[in-house]
Amino acid sequence: MAIIGIKRLTWMVEEVEPCVRFFRDFGLTLIEQNDGSALFEAADGSQSLFLKRGHPDLPKGSAQTTKGVHECVWAVDNAEGLERLKARLERVVDLATDAEGAVHFVTPFGQAIGLQLWQPRAVFGAPTPQNTVGRIARLNQPRKWIDRAVPKRTHHCVWTFPDVQEAVAFYQDILGFRITDMQKGFGVYMRADGCYEHHNVFLADAHAPMPGFNGTLKFHHANWEVEDIDELMVAKNYLDRRGYTYGDWNWGFGRHRLTSAAFLYVPCPAGGEAEYGADCDCVDDSWKPRIWDGAFGTAIYMTNLPDFMKGEPNWDVRYAGPDELRYHPAETARLLDAAE
Repeated sequence: MAIIGIKRLTWMVEEVEPCVRFFRDFGLTLIEQNDGSALFEAADGSQSLFLKRGHPDLPKGSAQTTKGVHECVWAVDNAEGLERLKARLERVVDLATDAEGAVHFVTPFGQAIGLQLWQPRAVFGAPTPQNTVGRIARLNQPRKWIDRAVPKRTHHCVWTFPDVQEAVAFYQDILGFRITDMQKGFGVYMRADGCYEHHNVFLADAHAPMPGFNGTLKFHHANWEVEDIDELMVAKNYLDRRGYTYGDWNWGFGRHRLTSAAFLYVPCPAGGEAEYGADCDCVDDSWKPRIWDGAFGTAIYMTNLPDFMKGEPNWDVRYAGPDELRYHPAETARLLDAAE
């Protein structure tokens, strides 16, 4: 093993204070705030660092220009693994090591990435047992009550890429990520070699007919895992009571079909969206990647159904053949028509 998840997301923001207010309400813990920067943690110690535009600690050489996550520092579980990754990287990119031992580089397609030896704090969920017809798992015991969410870990991050296949090849061949699923016309889901999460990164097609997709390398959203649907919905009510709104194109609460995960996306002052997630599929190297119709894979249900999903679902999913582990642009005409 080598990469075991996300250690830190470094954000470029226009103003720090609105981000501090938002992520406090979102449920992360503020560790430190200075003029032009703020550092937050999830329960496992994974971090989000918010730096004002022009801050000297922002990554150099990134192709990104808009606010959002400009660098993901991936956690590496052992020194030998880090050395193997550095040996691969040295052939294709320039490396720089900071005072904390984190290795930074910019990919050939302009994405800033870091690698650092790090182990997360152990966090264990304990969701309330669920009763259903014919099966009692909770007898003489009410569901537990919580009044707000505490995100447990930084689960995954998403960017749009002008050339998805170029990005897939780099993550796969250089960083050792595995393809888990492919969504035609939308992008490719990949997990790090030391992880069981269905995906740690989604490589979205920057040319897909979706709001905000403009053909460039751009941050889309980051996901933090909570314990279960109860914590996810308590989080929404907490934000509702503080006056947060979710925008015309927000999908509300739902469950993805492709990953099985429950979701809630929240527009974020730091850029893109912050997503609460729960109950995502977990996989290992015996998993067989699938190829999905884009809309069909998006959701089993969602509370705010977008126009492009109001028709009957196109039940199109199959296992990928050995020569199909790549991005599938597919047909986007149907989505374009719906988006118009």
